[in-house]
Amino acid sequence: MADKLSGKARALLERPVIANLATLLPDGSPQLTPLWIDVDGDDLLINTAKGRAKARNIERDKRVAVSVVDPNDPYNTVVVRGSVVDITTEGADAHIDSLAKKYLGVDKYPMRQPGEVRIKARIRTDKITMQSQD
Repeated sequence: MADKLSGKARALLERPVIANLATLLPDGSPQLTPLWIDVDGDDLLINTAKGRAKARNIERDKRVAVSVVDPNDPYNTVVVRGSVVDITTEGADAHIDSLAKKYLGVDKYPMRQPGEVRIKARIRTDKITMQSQD
């Protein structure tokens, strides 16, 4: 059963704050990647290029964790455990452009590599932990 984002968790995730995505390597050891993140309902969306370690990891093992720390208040955090429920190239180019707008204030993602194929992955939130001093 998916967990629901609180208003405070959603507010932090909707800001241009770097998230850390934990995936599992083939040997079961964790791999951690800082990345941009998006929210759609109570799901999280990430974007990467095919062939990268995180893309290979989530295609093989859907279990992930995401951690976000508010840079203005290190005691305002959101930690999510969940599973990747969808991986698609459909809409992935537009999605990375929207993330570039959110994080960089530009209309087009400026770091695209020649021949790169973008993928968008949807993370269903199984467990959400929020810490704050409020």
